[in-house]
Formats: sequence, structure tokens, C-alpha cells
Amino acid sequence: MDPARKRILKITDRLAPRATRMMREITSFAELPLKETRTSETLCGFLSERGFRVKRGVAGMETAFRAEFSFGKGGPAVAFLCEMDALPGLGHACGHNIVGVASACAAAALAKFGKGVFRAGKVIALGTPAEETGYGKARMVEKGVFRNIDAAMMVHPSSRRHVAKGYLALAKLHFTYHGRAAHAAAYPEHGINALDGVLLLFNGVAALRQQLPDTVRVHGIVTEGGRAPNIIPERAKAYFYVRGETLDEMHGAVARVKSCAAGAATASRCRLEVEEGAYPLSPMKVNPVLADAYRCALTLLGLPESDAPTNRNRGSSDIGNVSQVVPTLQPNVPITSGARVEIHTRAFEEATTTPSGIEGMMEGIRALALTGYDLLADPSLVKAAWRHFRAAEQGRS
Repeated sequence: MDPARKRILKITDRLAPRATRMMREITSFAELPLKETRTSETLCGFLSERGFRVKRGVAGMETAFRAEFSFGKGGPAVAFLCEMDALPGLGHACGHNIVGVASACAAAALAKFGKGVFRAGKVIALGTPAEETGYGKARMVEKGVFRNIDAAMMVHPSSRRHVAKGYLALAKLHFTYHGRAAHAAAYPEHGINALDGVLLLFNGVAALRQQLPDTVRVHGIVTEGGRAPNIIPERAKAYFYVRGETLDEMHGAVARVKSCAAGAATASRCRLEVEEGAYPLSPMKVNPVLADAYRCALTLLGLPESDAPTNRNRGSSDIGNVSQVVPTLQPNVPITSGARVEIHTRAFEEATTTPSGIEGMMEGIRALALTGYDLLADPSLVKAAWRHFRAAEQGRS
């Protein structure tokens, strides 16, 4: 390994105690989407201490931030994405306690190394709230936060080490059925049962699943089902996620789920309201140039990539929206030794703060910093990443 990369790794390793403390603090905060006040302040304070110019309240979101360290005019602008929010009831079973700290520390390490080395370029840390509601990065894309950024990257904890695992497109649907209240025993014939509409919707979706492609996922919950057993519910609500391999596949599935909802309304004699989420999530557009740069970092670190399939066990994320406007990278870092622990479980949240979880976070800091160095030291890599990005755009159109 050359002296420059060795120095970067020394800088990242010196950050380990601070990174661990921050991660444990953020784990204890476990703040919900758009309420990541202490988490945002912790990361902003850390970056400000290291010479970053910090702007809070980005894209109209109080906890979103942009922290910039400039080496000089021109050159590549490399952004590290700091997720911050937790899950209701499960805390950081999402692993965002690791994500935010890994990105902030990788940015800080690269900034410290680059002073006096790089004559041009920028290191940017972006605080991206509300990933769990698919809102933060999608809004930042809409508001132009990613303009003039040449590459965006972060790592996400997992049971396996993957460089280029994709994500599914996602639409969110809120269904509200309106009926008419009546005494459920004395005058049932006078009522229109809104809960019947919701139950028929779930039965319709259950039948629909048999006819859907393997890459489509439809799942939902009842968010309101009535107030008392002796009152026929006059209002009932359901909340559904619809996912697909592509936006077209997702939109096709959404139309079919809406047809199920409309049929349920007709059968139950209810009035139906349908509300779609603020932002549909795009599938992840993997950039092979960034992926190869990260693989080179793993090779230098002596870390083998998992041979498990990357087209299975996929969720969705607003980083897919980022990947549609700028070359983007989101590898997985393992936080368990041997045993497989699934995301969004209590066991996963516990794993994030174990020695294996901390080592996974440090792996992410080291590999991200090395990848960022390659992009700043060799701007031709950035140009190649954009060539692949634009070629993929043309192929899709």
C-alpha cells in the first residue's frame, strides 16, 4: 500500500474512539424521522470542529445539513451521506447509527488528509433525515441539494459484505374508507361498515399476489379499524407499500392495488379516498466505476466480498432517488461475526454496538475514505463514473 493510503488509514484509526462514542450516543437518542435533533447536532458539531463549514436546515428540513470542506476551486465534489433516523419501537435496528457516523468520519478523515495535498475539490457531508419514511433524500433531490456534486456515497450495515446491492422502487398508498355509524346490535342494517372495506382490500391484495411477478412486493397494515365493537365503524384506514424492480413495474402494481381498493369500496358500499406518499422511491442505479473503486479499497484492506446473491432480500431507500441524479455508491458492511442477523429486528439493533458492529463501522470509514481519496486524486475516475451514469440514462430512455 502506498504512503498516501497508509496515512489515510492512520487518520481513520485515530478517529475510532470518537466514532465509537458518537455512535453509542446516537444509538441512545434513537430519534424518529425529521426529529433527529440531537443526532444532527452531534454530527454537525463533530464536523465543525474539524473545519467544515456547516449549513443547517437544508431543503426546509430542520435536521438536514450540509457540511463542506474545500481544498480549492474546481476539482471533484465528493459527498458522504449521513443517515440519522431510527425506527419506532425498534430504535436503530435500521443501522443508521452506524451510517451517519461512518460517513461523517470518512469525510473528516479525507479532509484532514487532503489539507496541503489536494489543490482543488471538495469533501461534503450531507445530513439526510427521514430515510425510514422515504422522505429526506428524495426532498433533497427535489430541492437541488445534489447539484454540482460529482459522487455520493455511504455504507449500510448488514450481515454480509456487498459492494453493489440494489434496491426496489417503492410507492406508498394510504386508503381511507368512509361508511356510516350505527349500533352494531340494534340497528346494523342502518350502518355501512368501513372496516369491511379495509378487510376486503386485504383479501383482494392476497388474491392479487398470486398473479404478481417475483420482484413485486405488496404489504400493508390497518391504521384505523373502529372505536368500539358495538359501533359499526364509520371510518377505517390502511397503509400499503408497493415495490417493484423498476418504476414501470411498480406503477403497474400500484394500479392493480388501487383496483382492489376500489372493488372493496364497491362491495362494502363505502366511499374511498386514496392518498399517495409525497415521494415515490426510485430503484438503485448502481454505478460500476464507483463500485470498482470501493472493491479496490476492500482489496487493500484484505476484505473479501460475500458471494451471496445481490438480487434477493432487497428493500427500498431514498438513496435510489439520489442515484438517478448523480453517480452513487452504497455498499454493505457486516456487523456480525458468522451469525446472520436480519435488519429491522431487535437483534440487529443490539449488533450495531457490539465489537463486531463497531468493526463494521470502522470498515466503512476506512473503505469510504479510501474510495473518496481515489476520486479526488484521480478526477478521470469521476469522469468515467459520469460516462457510465449518462450511458445508463440513454439506455433507459
